[in-house]
Amino acid sequence: MKLQEGKQLAESAVSKALSAGASYAEARIQNTRSRQFIMKNGESQPSFFAEGYGIGIRVISRGALGFAATNEMKPRLVTELAERAVKLARASAPVLKRKITFDSSKAVRKKWAAPEKVKIENADATWLRKVLLDIEGRIGDGRAGVKLPGRFLVLDAELEEKYYVNSDGAEVEARLPRIGFFGSLTASEGGATAQRFLQQGETGGLEVVKRVRLVEKVEEEAKMMGKVLKTAGKPPTDTIDVVLSPELSGIAAHESVGHPQEADRVLGREGAQAGESYLKANSLGRKIGSVEANISDDPTLLHSMGYTPVDDEGVAAKKRRLIKNGVINEFLHNRATAREFGLESNGASRSVSFDREPIIRMSNTFVEPGDYSTEELTKEVKHGVFFKTFTEWNIDDKRFNQRYVALEAYLIEKGEVKGMVKGPVLEITTPRLWGSVKARSKNMDFEAATCGKGDPQQGAPVWTGGPETLLTGIRLGAR
Repeated sequence: MKLQEGKQLAESAVSKALSAGASYAEARIQNTRSRQFIMKNGESQPSFFAEGYGIGIRVISRGALGFAATNEMKPRLVTELAERAVKLARASAPVLKRKITFDSSKAVRKKWAAPEKVKIENADATWLRKVLLDIEGRIGDGRAGVKLPGRFLVLDAELEEKYYVNSDGAEVEARLPRIGFFGSLTASEGGATAQRFLQQGETGGLEVVKRVRLVEKVEEEAKMMGKVLKTAGKPPTDTIDVVLSPELSGIAAHESVGHPQEADRVLGREGAQAGESYLKANSLGRKIGSVEANISDDPTLLHSMGYTPVDDEGVAAKKRRLIKNGVINEFLHNRATAREFGLESNGASRSVSFDREPIIRMSNTFVEPGDYSTEELTKEVKHGVFFKTFTEWNIDDKRFNQRYVALEAYLIEKGEVKGMVKGPVLEITTPRLWGSVKARSKNMDFEAATCGKGDPQQGAPVWTGGPETLLTGIRLGAR
């Protein structure tokens, strides 16, 4: 209801900004409602409810951007806000090294919604608590076969509604329900400990919990942690092959491909906000991996956490082939960076709240599937390690040097998966990682994640994923 009431305010804000001297103007009404329930070591914590409703106005005047936002949805105040955005742009124009202009992307006029069977509004505190109690009933008090002295479970039901309009003719109305889970599990056995962070989620209604097998997956993870602590041996440290699971393939794709190929990082804007890139503007066409290295970002995947068929600049989103046959093929663009590259935007502009400027973001970043079955891929390995899940990862500011520590990992000998190995560490550069890709399986899987970027911080929901990915000639470390 609030969204409908705000439409006229958004349209009048664009008109007012133009009359105040803007060459371009946009307004985004956004209403985000979130209900969250937390359990800590079996004890229910206070239920959390939050709502953010307001308008963000962005303009270009004299070649500079201005952005202003408010949650006071009154016609007079919104009019003043539009004027303020123009003044902010003009104030910054004299110090700009280069003027900002937008590309000529076709303006989208569309109303869209993520499919949901059971409305997200039905996710009250009682329902959220019941789901977490179901999980707790399977993993608490050693029920999963291992002591879990640290159990932190969070279930969130969120509804994001937007109305967007700009002076180029775009008009977009969106409804995006999501169910998201985060869990932190600490297992203990014989003085040794293991920790696992879990995220699961999809866009949709209450049916998401069953569709992703949430309760069963958390139980399976808890049991796996017990096996690691009880049975895992030392990993090999000689030169071997490594098979990355969909989970490991996905986090590597997100961190070492998606982030450095955000065009604002490449151009240096994000250096003070979220990091830099080892790539330059002239890196398109650079060979960075083997012919088997194929990584994409696709906001059109149904049920995904990054589902965004139209971005927050009113541009139709599409699949982006970031690395194609080992070559840097495409950057993620908004309308401003696309203009600098002489291209059209590929719809990668997103904002998480009405009071946050839309910036270049990933959606669902993944390694493309290959031709092997999982079994065929495993048989290619004479001596290696299968990284199934991770307990730790980190990467440097330019997304060049990185480290992944496995939690669940297995020795592979002569094409057969053997026993567990404990804490193998993959330390590698981005070119070395993607240059060592020999093969990919047909099997695809995805994990939910929260991608951090921007200042003020914007935690955007995304998916990461891919197939099993075979790397050759790798020397592992051990934790």
